[in-house]
Amino acid sequence: MCFPKNQSRSRAAFLRYFWPFSLMRHLPNLLTLANLFCGCCAIAMVLGAQNFSVTNNYQDYFEVTVVEQPWWGTVFIFLAAFFDLLDGAAARALRVSSPIGKDLDSLADVVSFGVAPAMMLFKMLWTALMRQPDAMDVSLWATAPAFLLPVFAALRLAKFNNTPPQAGFSGMPTPAAGLAVAALPLVTLYGPQALADALLRPWVLYLLIGLLCYLMVSKIHFFKPAENIRNPSKGWPAYLLIVATIVAFPFLKAGTLLFAILLYAALSLIAPKSAVKPEIAQS
Repeated sequence: MCFPKNQSRSRAAFLRYFWPFSLMRHLPNLLTLANLFCGCCAIAMVLGAQNFSVTNNYQDYFEVTVVEQPWWGTVFIFLAAFFDLLDGAAARALRVSSPIGKDLDSLADVVSFGVAPAMMLFKMLWTALMRQPDAMDVSLWATAPAFLLPVFAALRLAKFNNTPPQAGFSGMPTPAAGLAVAALPLVTLYGPQALADALLRPWVLYLLIGLLCYLMVSKIHFFKPAENIRNPSKGWPAYLLIVATIVAFPFLKAGTLLFAILLYAALSLIAPKSAVKPEIAQS
């Protein structure tokens, strides 16, 4: 196709709207929708898991936690995080962005890293409360704090969408908080047993919920590990995070991810801000 001499549109701009390239422009949004789809699947898997009771003498009953379906919920949340990573990379590679894409990304993140993990916390809280001596008197309202996670996730994403670009992340990224919760069902399967037992105490879960909610909306500047790794002289927090996570894995097993995210928050308090570049593409 020939371009008129007086046509201001460049060849690159034309190719962007040419058929194969115009389809590629929608790739980031398709990946974001895949993130949302995985989040919905995670919710279905978690809510479909029903605990059951067993007894040896028909007098003393013990509740058995169903871990297979919540484990699939964990898998789908991890897949959602993978697609969330890809949609940002695709948008930067194709140099495309739009208000719809930004809002769609936030909506998907609220579901995948807010609502889906909240369903896990709801199930875990109910199981923990049913193990208490006064289990028969426990109100369902005692599980309500679990739903603070998507509330604060939505608030964090709304603030992000209306904040000018700044160094690093202001507050813990929503996917990090969601992944911390998503790892908890794996602790029941693979240990460590001490952490698995702690997660059966309601106050531990309440404390975790409060901590994650606070970190998401706090003004703590979280460093970006990928950027820090490229700057060895000032990126020591990222290297320390990686080494500590590797060392902790043999001891914490499935609890390593939760440990790494909490360590990430602690290191962000002392990380040099100059080691972090402005972040404008992720939430």
